[in-house]
Amino acid sequence: MQSLWLVSQLLVCLALGFVFAKRLPASLTKICFKVLPYFSYILLIAIAFEFSELLTELPYPAQILNTSITIAFLTSIGAFGCCYLLFKWADFQPSSGRVSTELVIKSLINISYAFFALAAGYLLHYSFTQMGLSVQISTWHLLLVFMFLIGLDLAYSPLDRSWLNWKILLVPAGCIAGSCVAAIAYSFWNPDIHLKDLIMLSQGYGFYSMSGVVITELRNAELGSIALMNDLFREIFAILLMYCAGWRYPRSAISAAGATAMDVTLPMVKQACGNDFIPHAMVSGFILSILAPVAVSVLAVI
Repeated sequence: MQSLWLVSQLLVCLALGFVFAKRLPASLTKICFKVLPYFSYILLIAIAFEFSELLTELPYPAQILNTSITIAFLTSIGAFGCCYLLFKWADFQPSSGRVSTELVIKSLINISYAFFALAAGYLLHYSFTQMGLSVQISTWHLLLVFMFLIGLDLAYSPLDRSWLNWKILLVPAGCIAGSCVAAIAYSFWNPDIHLKDLIMLSQGYGFYSMSGVVITELRNAELGSIALMNDLFREIFAILLMYCAGWRYPRSAISAAGATAMDVTLPMVKQACGNDFIPHAMVSGFILSILAPVAVSVLAVI
């Protein structure tokens, strides 16, 4: 019953942000949009702070990192490959684009901010511990605020109804199916993690600021740690795929980007894939951003 209550909180906050977005005062909305790009880093600092307390209880931290990177790599490749096969079946030809070294460097710098936020959270916890201070941070309540802001952002996303066609919907479908296939494949490699848990971990779609907190609350800290690092590295692999193959296979690269396609990796889509593929990124990112917290939460409680 408590699990259902926690899941409903996430959905309600997301819905409230979406429904009331255009009813809020313009000044408040403006503040929310200014805060949103930085709020994920605030949440990451809080996550690292809270996870630092649990770090000593985790049996094999290095193994958790290795597991996270492996799942992230396989799900990214799985999404890319599955989307490629779907569009090949639909008889779509590869495209051609170009890449920029400047944007690659800028993107990698942005990713490094996430790692700096995690380090800051750990150092903050270490400092308080050395000073003998006991400080508690509620990552769950911060996540609820973040879900509200995400809902608000989705309400203002420039989606066009004409974009909702079956061809574009193959992009998120490829991400969902490819992620599941990758999780099933990894279950043969690492039987120590239940298949249901692997599928749950695969459904974060790069939404790292959500998955770690949700899975920690609904399951345990070990799986929550894997989820956090998995989706963080999944975003990194998405960026690498975008620049290495997005110019040739744009839809597959967008599929691998998961939920990040409508925000973090959107500038890369525009340059590496071209403006023609912005609808693919917006629709896929929109669908997966809404589906990720629902899928992760439901799979965590069943």
